[in-house]
Amino acid sequence: MGIINDAIKTAGRARYTAAQGIRSAWYGGQYALARRRSAGFNRPGEPVFKPQNKPDLKALRKAYFELFRRDRENIEAGLYPDPVSRDLRLRDLPKAVQRAQNFLSDVAEVDRRRLDRNGTEVRDSEAADPKRFPTYYRQNFHYQTDGWLSEDSAEIYDHQVEALFTGAADAMRRAALAELVRELQGHDQRDIQVLDLACGTGRFMGQIMRAMPKLQLTGLDLSPPYAEAARKNVRHWRHVDVVEGQAEALPFEDEQFDHLISIYLFHELPPRVRPKVIAEAARVLKPGGTFIIADSLQFGDNEGVDGFLEYFPEGFHEPYYKGYLSWAFDPHMNKVGFTSEHQNLAFLTKVRVWRKDA
Repeated sequence: MGIINDAIKTAGRARYTAAQGIRSAWYGGQYALARRRSAGFNRPGEPVFKPQNKPDLKALRKAYFELFRRDRENIEAGLYPDPVSRDLRLRDLPKAVQRAQNFLSDVAEVDRRRLDRNGTEVRDSEAADPKRFPTYYRQNFHYQTDGWLSEDSAEIYDHQVEALFTGAADAMRRAALAELVRELQGHDQRDIQVLDLACGTGRFMGQIMRAMPKLQLTGLDLSPPYAEAARKNVRHWRHVDVVEGQAEALPFEDEQFDHLISIYLFHELPPRVRPKVIAEAARVLKPGGTFIIADSLQFGDNEGVDGFLEYFPEGFHEPYYKGYLSWAFDPHMNKVGFTSEHQNLAFLTKVRVWRKDA
């Protein structure tokens, strides 16, 4: 029996390695092509950007491969399903090709905004209603066309992110999923209320539900097109809800949720808004519940890649990212009753688990 189990495990690892290799080549190739089509990070006539910390390519590669090693370990531990079958579905190929074409065709517009250092074009659009959306939100984050405020943007966003991280984005998200699953082991999913804060297109919500299909999950996002995309992504789980609203003014009752989770939210918030979001999270979370935050690495988390972190806001419109790299969560979390339990690094992502005091 042990020989059979070892053979099954070996075959599973081989399938996973092959699938991830294809994904990395697919998205990495598109990123390389996009870079060749663009003018680069620096504008003509400006000094070439040089990071204060020397980028260590060896450290970056080590972190990249370590991400997938741990991802495979989590799969074998039964924390979530093997994504191989979903990654290689031939029926999805036409849509994948179309998204790739849309992504690459938008490179010229993204590059134009980069050269002009214009990240606020969306404020002049009808979709950017100042009565509905705060000023900080009405921007072309990443220089992307339409910011967060169009169906076209929602359609290619996840593809853009995967290309940027050469096929590693889903695996980084699953590092946060592993923490949530461990927290809920031994509990009846039907009795657990979880909030995905700033759920975007619902890609992570889909990962959650494939791992825990009976979980009472709610997603919240401020963008109507992204919230609608999230509803489509979780339409197979009819008990799952998606709500539109601001993270700093949550439309929920006090102590409504057992656990909260957020993916890549805080680095795109102004420093004055982050404490408000944390306070709201504490308000809607039950005592003893966890708040799992997955976001960009910060300075000192992996010193070998600090130089690469410095490049990110130079090449993409991330108005609050530089300050985020040195921003301390602990004082603001501790102030409203959160205690840090542990953290783990997943390539360019840091996952921290905080617990609300009982």
